[in-house]
Amino acid sequence: MTFNIQASLVQPGKGSTYLVLGDFYTLLAEGKDTDGKYGLVEALMQPQSTVPSHIHDGDEAHYILEGEVEYQLDEQTIIASAGTFLNIPKGQWHGFKNIGSKPVKLLMWVTPAGGEQFFAEVGHPVNLPLSEEERSLFGTVNPADIEKAIALAVTKYGLEFKLPAAENS
Repeated sequence: MTFNIQASLVQPGKGSTYLVLGDFYTLLAEGKDTDGKYGLVEALMQPQSTVPSHIHDGDEAHYILEGEVEYQLDEQTIIASAGTFLNIPKGQWHGFKNIGSKPVKLLMWVTPAGGEQFFAEVGHPVNLPLSEEERSLFGTVNPADIEKAIALAVTKYGLEFKLPAAENS
């Protein structure tokens, strides 16, 4: 059995980082590094930042490094703080939100690889350490970027979003 995986090292601040809908995502391992087995992304989410409930065909796992995140897993709500690990199997509805007043830092594994490329494709590249101008973009969301992200998520990355229930008046 032959594998095409070679050891790789990403020093702090050296991964490819992207501004995606006001948050920063750093690609630590991409499919090209892991023979397509997985991708690993570090996310830095602004306070109150939300990823809406969705499903996809890959497995995902999250490890909270800093902060507090509210997860919606199917109909269950979970509050996860630093040190919490969540395994999210393919086909499970999930969404999450930074419910704290400070940024949240978390690691996200996707398997098989490929989903990590969403952040590179929809985001704007930034350099670490962040310049003051780049730091000022943290939390800034452009409506055109939202449309682009949704279109790519659905058409290219196979995500399905759960729309909020309509309010009865």
